[in-house]
Amino acid sequence: MDKIKYLSRIKLFDGLELEQLQKLEPVTPLNIIRKNRMIAFPGELQKRLFLIKSGVVRLYRISSTGKELTVDLLGSGHIFGEVGSFTTGTEHLYAETKEDSVICTLDKDQFEAIVMRHPELGLKFIEMVSSRLKEMEEMLEMLAYGSIRQRLLYLLHKLAQKFGRALESDGDWLQLEISMTHQELASMAGSIRETVTEQLNQFVSEGLVRKAGPRSALLLQPERIRKAMHNSV
Repeated sequence: MDKIKYLSRIKLFDGLELEQLQKLEPVTPLNIIRKNRMIAFPGELQKRLFLIKSGVVRLYRISSTGKELTVDLLGSGHIFGEVGSFTTGTEHLYAETKEDSVICTLDKDQFEAIVMRHPELGLKFIEMVSSRLKEMEEMLEMLAYGSIRQRLLYLLHKLAQKFGRALESDGDWLQLEISMTHQELASMAGSIRETVTEQLNQFVSEGLVRKAGPRSALLLQPERIRKAMHNSV
């Protein structure tokens, strides 16, 4: 495993010189974690910070009835967890790998040593956490006050930003590089599967979404989705 290459692709370490990355290598352990493995849960005694190099992590909570409610999906470069007084707002959530993933884990001492050596990373960490908390606040506001159309448009917009890949044959469309069932979309949008399926069919007729087949990835038209979000406010 080329650890320096992996570290350079984590957003927190983006922009560091090769020499700086080489100094970080001994204190930033990377682990290959297989699909559907639990890696964090509420009340865990050992607090850690997780930095996703590759793969996808699902954050979810469990309702009083035992139902799993997906809160977010995080991909390459994202951070979650907590160390000491630093938190990313995910301390009350479960986290599991949605696919095979490479993840860097830091405990409190390791994180503090890195920040002491590279103070600029502390500022960058705060910026990343602030951005994530803002996104969570926006989604909570949507869940509280938005229609299912607004919530689903916002969710697809965010998924396109995180996991969208431009199609070589048609640059106006993005293909989601993760598989999403209608039930998972419904869970994240605070709705039910039947309603989400109906709304997605409406999006298809509007030219916002395409799907080649029942098991194929979603194709999104980001600019049209953005305009539809604006017009739905």
